[in-house]
Amino acid sequence: MSRYNAIEDPLCYPGTHVLKNKLDLTDQSELDQFEQLMFLTRSEEPLPAGELDYEYYKAIHHHFFQDVYDWAGKPREIRTGKGDSWFCYPEFIEQEMVKIFAQLASENHLTLIEDPITFAKRAAYYVAEINAVHPFLEGNGRCQLTLLSILFEISGFPMDVEQIQADQFMAAMVASFYGNNGPLIQAIMALMA
Repeated sequence: MSRYNAIEDPLCYPGTHVLKNKLDLTDQSELDQFEQLMFLTRSEEPLPAGELDYEYYKAIHHHFFQDVYDWAGKPREIRTGKGDSWFCYPEFIEQEMVKIFAQLASENHLTLIEDPITFAKRAAYYVAEINAVHPFLEGNGRCQLTLLSILFEISGFPMDVEQIQADQFMAAMVASFYGNNGPLIQAIMALMA
């Protein structure tokens, strides 16, 4: 996985962009493999219980990455971005994430939507907003997809996970960061079984 731009990242091994981890792996490809193995292992387990809010979202991240990082489930404390684009500054993560989940709750977590297109548009909006905040140093995309699957499930829309195409989703997330949710809406529609 490509690492982000970061300013003075104390969570990386000195002179590298490799995140400090519980196995002290300093090779990025080895860390990527270990991280994915642990993620897939934890994916076989039930998600933690809780209300669908920011605290729960942090619990999901902790669930998936607790075997890899000491900071699993904790929001990042450094400024980071990809390319020339910066994600939400860490001092605003808490208020932005609380606001996003409060808005999602005000829409009954999308459970009252019966039209697939409307569901896809609203789900894309929330996934894009959370992506722009990017609350964690690593694992944001996997948590966003987990949230999306939860929204599918509680709203009663069938989700065909076999249709997830990583490259398509990544391109859609990049487009949404620049204000174009169209590709993300299409990607979500493609998941409807």
